Amino acid sequence: MNTAAVELDPRAIRAWVDSRMVFIELTDGRLFGFPAARFRLLAQASDAALAQVELCLNGAALRWEELDEDITVRGVVEGRFQLPLPEALAA
Repeated sequence: MNTAAVELDPRAIRAWVDSRMVFIELTDGRLFGFPAARFRLLAQASDAALAQVELCLNGAALRWEELDEDITVRGVVEGRFQLPLPEALAA
């Protein structure tokens, strides 16, 4: 496997939400998680709506249809979030 391709174009094979944390598993086995509070629409979403995460674009993005929200896997891997880490989680 070309490691440069993994870094430039990470793909997810699975996505799920647990306790308002969004998790993704990448094709290379890495796991990433981030608090929903790092994105405006996700922070305001109900638990039920947040749980409806789906993979789209062959695993290149996360999609919440009900919220009309899309987040790229690459952005998550690179740590690009809309909002800072909430103080309660930063400690």
